[in-house]
Amino acid sequence: MAISGLVITFNEEKNIGKCIDALFEVCDEVIVVDSLSSDNTVKIAEEKGAKVILQNFLGDGPQRSHGLPYCKNDWILNLDADEFLDNDAKDFVLKQKYLEGNYDAFSFRVKNFLADELIDFSGWYPDSKVRFFNQKTAKPSEDKVHQKIVTTNEKKVAVHILHYGWSSFEQILAKKNQYSTWHAQQLFDQGKRINALKPILNGTVSFVRCYFFKKGIINGIDGLTIAMIQAFFSYMKYAKLLKLQQEVKN
Repeated sequence: MAISGLVITFNEEKNIGKCIDALFEVCDEVIVVDSLSSDNTVKIAEEKGAKVILQNFLGDGPQRSHGLPYCKNDWILNLDADEFLDNDAKDFVLKQKYLEGNYDAFSFRVKNFLADELIDFSGWYPDSKVRFFNQKTAKPSEDKVHQKIVTTNEKKVAVHILHYGWSSFEQILAKKNQYSTWHAQQLFDQGKRINALKPILNGTVSFVRCYFFKKGIINGIDGLTIAMIQAFFSYMKYAKLLKLQQEVKN
């Protein structure tokens, strides 16, 4: 069963070569949708044998959807450039276990790493994402941030994606801050409206959940830091939404 690898990129020269090599272990083609990178991402991707499509960034979901017509196969393995299949996930794909049953999308567990350290606390494991689906009946949502796969029959499987997304807490904070801006705008565009207590309440609940109920408290300073970062994201998402509401009123 032929599989298409699909990756969206922007300035991923550090990761894209390894990502494409890994995808070719289970895919017979790799499509890269690049958001006009200013580094060597495109050059490296083409040298590695990927087909590169240039497209201004449309948002997370729409950018992935933009690449689907260029994929010749029904089954799509849609990873980010800093994500790789663990051995159990490779086995799942190569042995065609996804053909057992009438499923059109599969949710894999994600192991998130800070540098080479696994973050398996504060709610970061088991994190799950649908990265493998049949484009005949499943597709990315139109959400511009934290898109989901719209599917008719999804199955969760206990195999893993390795996500090497950050080398420092500073990088996590920067990405969470960016995501909070995108998410606030998305909520605003969807007509979501809140009161002034929402940022405080959600930030507090997020911290309590991550630190006390999701093992952050038993993981020292790292557990406390990750819980605070999660609280920061939740707070800022709604604080920025509140700001957008106020700007419209003024």
